[in-house]
Amino acid sequence: MPTPPPEPAPQPSTGGPSSRPVQSGAEAPHSKDWPHSPVHRLSEIGTYLVTAGTYQKIPLLHTPERLNLVRDTLFAIAEEYHWRLQAWAVLANHYHFIAHSPLDAATLPRLISKLHMTTAKALNSYDATPGRKVWFQYWDTRITFEPSLLARLHYVHNNPVHHGLVRAAVDYPWCSAAWLERHATPAFRATLASFPTDQLQVPDDF
Repeated sequence: MPTPPPEPAPQPSTGGPSSRPVQSGAEAPHSKDWPHSPVHRLSEIGTYLVTAGTYQKIPLLHTPERLNLVRDTLFAIAEEYHWRLQAWAVLANHYHFIAHSPLDAATLPRLISKLHMTTAKALNSYDATPGRKVWFQYWDTRITFEPSLLARLHYVHNNPVHHGLVRAAVDYPWCSAAWLERHATPAFRATLASFPTDQLQVPDDF
């Protein structure tokens, strides 16, 4: 079984994200799909794993509407900044995504800032809490080894299973597992599944 080389520990990029939210495994209304196909290799410019948590780990994304908001806003802003998503998981108090950068990888902070600003404004409108702090911190790690990419793709695609929300990640509408099943070959999915994830250093204490 392949073993991914060690990666540097993820570094906080803005400040540090416990409740376990109740999630629905039912298909989300108006569910959207990332329009591109999986890429199997690292980007020459940069491939990044990003994790962000809500302030004090509060499960603010506790309904399908709110999960849709963050997922669909991520899709739209990733397209706007020309980042190519390869995996994502949006849960009630955090998210992960892996994406290949455009020529200017320095746009990542702007992407995340716009994602957080847009979703925080909408969530605060839902709850009539203007100015409430929604997001606390994010971490980003550049992935530099092919096996590390595959292990992290496996981890993010299956994050809802890791948190005990569903038995099969394809049943969770707010992660990329079903997208992967539709767009990747069985051989590639089997390759991802063969990579262990228990030794990965991914912020995920939510």
